[in-house]
Amino acid sequence: MSEPVRAVERALDILSCFSQNGPVLSLTQIAEQVSMPKSTVHRYLATLESKRFVNRDEATGMYHLGFHFVAIASVALQDADLQRWARPHLERLSAECGETVDLAVLDGTHVVYLQVIESPQRVKIAAAVGQRLPAFCTASGKAFLAYLPDDQVRKILSEGLTKYTENTRVSLTDLVQDLRVTRRRGFAISEQEYEKDINAVAAPILDANGCPVAVIAVAGPSFRLPRARMLMVGQSIRAATDAIVREVGPAGLSAIVSKTGNYQHCRTN
Repeated sequence: MSEPVRAVERALDILSCFSQNGPVLSLTQIAEQVSMPKSTVHRYLATLESKRFVNRDEATGMYHLGFHFVAIASVALQDADLQRWARPHLERLSAECGETVDLAVLDGTHVVYLQVIESPQRVKIAAAVGQRLPAFCTASGKAFLAYLPDDQVRKILSEGLTKYTENTRVSLTDLVQDLRVTRRRGFAISEQEYEKDINAVAAPILDANGCPVAVIAVAGPSFRLPRARMLMVGQSIRAATDAIVREVGPAGLSAIVSKTGNYQHCRTN
């Protein structure tokens, strides 16, 4: 690694030391976190301070993030767009699985599809952007319901359960049990529950409180997505949703929630 690039990496490591749990740090604390000599850290901090990325309290000698850093962060939050963040992960999943991948949010008793990456296969399943499907019998919907408080789930389920196929669960007891399994597993499975010969698996994008912001699903013909394969695909989706959470961060997810207004359904007990 060239020295200029190494210098950038070290400066970013220093900025990354600041967090909600440690918004104000001493030179010694920063040096310990980045495993660098205090003299070296001091030089980096002096440069960052000159560019207003950090501020030093003259009275205490403690450092905190500067206004220039905050200004840049606010621009990122204003531009928070879940679809933009998610799209590379949806495309990667589609290429990896060879099936249709979509991003959806919950709207009342239904899920609404925001983004769809169609399968390259000749025989494929693809929801349309803006399409609404019932939550209780789709993988996307169940991935939402599994992470909502019980009273909200029962309210949604009480709105009516239509038996779309012979596999559709219309028993509240069966549905609640399925949602418990979904939560333990980390992703939802729908085996021909909404449409015959169509299977799907989905996992939620969770905020810092464990509430679902949106859901990513993979759907395809049941002969290409049997249960054994869905269990493997579910792990891939989980990896994608975890990656999105890491990239966007808690503040970014909060900004997305605030902008979209689709989060009113979710609250903690």
